[in-house]
Amino acid sequence: MSESSVRERILDAAFTAFIGGGYAATSTAEIAARARVSKRELYALVGNKQDMLVACISERARRLHLPVDLPRICDRKTLARVLVSFGSQLVREVSDPTVMATFRLAIAEASRAPEVAFSLDSIGRESTRVALRTIMAQAKRARLLNGRPPELAQLFSALLFGDLLVSLLLGVAEQPSSSEVKGRAEDATTAFLRLCARSTSFGTESTSAHPRKSR
Repeated sequence: MSESSVRERILDAAFTAFIGGGYAATSTAEIAARARVSKRELYALVGNKQDMLVACISERARRLHLPVDLPRICDRKTLARVLVSFGSQLVREVSDPTVMATFRLAIAEASRAPEVAFSLDSIGRESTRVALRTIMAQAKRARLLNGRPPELAQLFSALLFGDLLVSLLLGVAEQPSSSEVKGRAEDATTAFLRLCARSTSFGTESTSAHPRKSR
């Protein structure tokens, strides 16, 4: 068996152990037993427990990066299409049960193991912030938006999620369906462009996002 497949098995075992028993209470011996490897092999392929945590979060964070084939944002239609596409990806990935389990783990371990929350914020959530700021900066350079990219990114994220994250964390909402994900991204894009689009000829162009009932 290749080292990469063994490493993947270790990380799967670590994540399952962290979610099931808590980060602070999980030992490297337990992870090694779950992964059916020796502790020596575990340390050689992944590292210590915090290295495993960072690797688990990093693997999931990669799914929130911008696609390499992102179109050049030069008009409002393209901006709307990019926002709907990335917004859909963001809601779909963040609302995934394993990601929700990671958030719950960080909250539960906030006092005993603050490094969980720190890793989640600095690795997982930061990849989302960087991606959104990149989109907003491109649109700003194209003279399509008013405002600073960091604040624009925050506003779009707020419009996109509303209270969905809290509801998912509390278990009072289910993971949205594909149609609900797309609808949420379209609604957020429509509202965002109404609030932030520059009053230029671009501002009169139609978008691919259509108003619908708020969620």
